[in-house]
Parts: sequence; structure tokens; C-alpha cells
Amino acid sequence: MNEEKNITKESKKRIIMLCVIAAVVLICIFVPSVNRGVKDAFKVLSQADMAQIAEYIRGYGAWAVAVSFLLMILQSIVAPIPAFFITLANSMIWGWWKGAILSWTSAMAGAAICFYIARVLGRDVVRKFATEGALQSVEKFFERFGKQSIMICRLLPFVPFDPVSYAAGLTPMSFWSFFIATGIGQLPATILYSYFGGQLTGGAQALMYGLIGLFSLSLIAYIGKKIYDDRQAKKENAK
Repeated sequence: MNEEKNITKESKKRIIMLCVIAAVVLICIFVPSVNRGVKDAFKVLSQADMAQIAEYIRGYGAWAVAVSFLLMILQSIVAPIPAFFITLANSMIWGWWKGAILSWTSAMAGAAICFYIARVLGRDVVRKFATEGALQSVEKFFERFGKQSIMICRLLPFVPFDPVSYAAGLTPMSFWSFFIATGIGQLPATILYSYFGGQLTGGAQALMYGLIGLFSLSLIAYIGKKIYDDRQAKKENAK
């Protein structure tokens, strides 16, 4: 009896989620102003240019905060670029601490949405938003580092946001474990990028990009080596 109730509950959640996604997609396709706005947003995000993103957000005037919030969510769900650029743009527009608050809260909202899409709709639907290869890479990372992997991924500015959130939703991990780990991992990175990113320009800004990129690559290489060493150790033990 309880199992039947759980199945019915899950089915209702799935139907509601599918209806919401279908409604959003239809609005984006058939409402001209929304359709243009989404296309413009993708165009700006795909260029991964902090100055252009900031100019785009400023163009909405009083609605700029809402547009930035929605851009971060859009980036979290489907855009294959890091949230790093939106975070820097927010700090340029509103200053480092206001920009950091906006970036952190909007990133958390996007992460929660991705998690629930995966948890309710499952892997087949998630593949529409994130590639199978990206999901498998993150899942292998989860196998090695567990919940800590979420915090590590959030600290890396050039790791796409959505595969991590989707992959977490496909695991037995509870939402609050995911949400807290995301919040803790995202907060110091957001503050750091907002504080320094909003103040640097020209060559100094390019240097910061380079150092962050070098740090990211170094950490990724270290993690990759750890995973490789673990696999080799398992093979040796199996012999």
C-alpha cells in the first residue's frame, strides 16, 4: 500500500515537472518578446565576455537584477559555460558584495532546479540538458570523493555548473546534503571572484583569468591522477 502511494506521489511530481517544463518551452517559442530575449541571452552567454554580459544586463535598467538572476538560472540549466562570467559582470554593475549576494543566491536557485529536474525526471530527460559524457565524468568524480566532490567542483570556476547538479540529482544523495555542499563550496569562490573581478581591468584582469585557469587545470590534473591511481590500485588488488 505504501509502495503504491509512493509510486503515485512520484508520478504526480513527474507530471507536474513535465508540465512546467513544457509550459516554459512553449512560452519561449511562441511569445515573441520572450523568444527574442532567450536568443539574445544565449548569444551573449556564448561569447563568454564579462564586459558584454554586463552591458547586456545593464540594458534592462530597473529589471537588471531579475535579468541577471534569470541568466544565472539559464546558465545553470542549459548553457555550457561557467557561471564565473556572470559573477564578474554582477560585481562590475553592483559592486563586489551586492554582486556576490546576487550571484550566490541565483546560482543556488539554478542548482536546486537542476537537482530536482534530475531527481524527478531521471536520466533520460537529463540527457537533453547535459551530455552523457559529462554526466559520466562527474559520476566517476563522485565515486572517488563523495559529497566533497560537489564542494571541489564549485570551487573550480571553469567547471560547468549544470552537469554537477544533474549528476547529484541522479544519486541517492539527499537534497539538503547537495544544497549545503553547493552553498559552502560556492560561497568563497563567489566572494573571491566578485571582490577581485570587479576591481581589475585590462592586463590585470587577464592575469587573474590566467591564474584561475592555471589553478583549475592543476587541481583537475591532481584529481585525475588520484582517480587513476585508485583504479590502478584496485586492478592490482584484484590480481
